Amino acid sequence: MTFLSLSLGSPVVRAAETVTGELGVVGARFIMAGDPSEGRFSLVEHPIVPRGLAAPVHLHTREDEFSFVLEGRWGFMLGSSVVYAEPRDLVFKPRDVWHTFWNATDRRARLLEIISPAGFEQLFVELDELLRTDPENGGGRLGVGSEVRHRERPGSHRTCCRRAWPEIDALRRSFDLDGRWRC
Repeated sequence: MTFLSLSLGSPVVRAAETVTGELGVVGARFIMAGDPSEGRFSLVEHPIVPRGLAAPVHLHTREDEFSFVLEGRWGFMLGSSVVYAEPRDLVFKPRDVWHTFWNATDRRARLLEIISPAGFEQLFVELDELLRTDPENGGGRLGVGSEVRHRERPGSHRTCCRRAWPEIDALRRSFDLDGRWRC
């Protein structure tokens, strides 16, 4: 699975032509890789199950993320703060800040993730492939203190489940979340 090509000759990505990778609780609809923006940003839509925790607490060392809520109510842990966003709200998740996010409702939800600079979006393609080919071990690759390496931006993403486990456990209890992340 991969992103579709955009160009002046083909400027529209039709929803029916996109593919959604299944990453467990959260999906990744591959909308736009970084090439059309000359690497400035990429776009990924994240659909999520009710009360789903999208990812373990993590940080990016090279990318800023902007989450534009399309549907539902989302919770975001940014450092030591928790904020909520609803449709048409935009949440800034700056680089070098530990964060996670979740669906704070009992219905499916969606958000559009803007990643800047581009490159990190390829991780979702790689995770989808890994989970499809090795579902038993794929999720475990995001383990304690791991560093996710991908071709475009090696070293840009870190998870730290052991350090964050009390926060993840508290989030799961407080918000009745479906985490399904193995640490």
